[in-house]
Amino acid sequence: MLKTSEPIKSTRDRVLKTLLTHHQCTVNQLAEQVGINPISVRHHISRLEAEGLVSSSEERHGVGRPYRVYYLTDAGRELFPTRYMRLTMRLLQQLKDTVPQPLVNQLFSQMAQDLASEYANELASLSTEEKLDLVKQLLTSEGFTVDWTRIGDQYQIRETNCPYYYIGQNHPEVCSVDKVLISTVLSSPVEKIECMLQGDNYCTYLIAN
Repeated sequence: MLKTSEPIKSTRDRVLKTLLTHHQCTVNQLAEQVGINPISVRHHISRLEAEGLVSSSEERHGVGRPYRVYYLTDAGRELFPTRYMRLTMRLLQQLKDTVPQPLVNQLFSQMAQDLASEYANELASLSTEEKLDLVKQLLTSEGFTVDWTRIGDQYQIRETNCPYYYIGQNHPEVCSVDKVLISTVLSSPVEKIECMLQGDNYCTYLIAN
């Protein structure tokens, strides 16, 4: 029995890897590279497009009919190993080794304030709950899974995942980003009562009404 050091990749994986290697392909080109018929390629491509991993465009060369080429989206490329996290960790460590800690904290806070400042003109006309919806929208766009509820005369914001969790284990200053963003949008101090970095299941903030 033939043994191999790597598992045989699925057809889906081979389609994705071919698009990564060749950047863009027609259905026939994918069929040739992957070793399956064009009908099967279309089936896989349709599913990958539905998942947001592959997109397509029409190209025309000469006087013939245009043809459709397929390529990976940013989400599709993120499926493959990268060194973004390692690079980020090194950059943060270099930053902390180079500048004073108070300035590092200020930089993280400024990031959150800059993000909130894009909506500065709208905030004055929003109710508290509309601002909370905006907080949810902004944090979701940053990769958080977040929701808010009203508890008596207070509001509670709960994050069930944190895109900064791994970085925060080594650089807890990054936790200030979401806290400052929440406080800036709501124009109110917030209290963090749970933190995933401290072993809690959530990151939870309380805001007085």
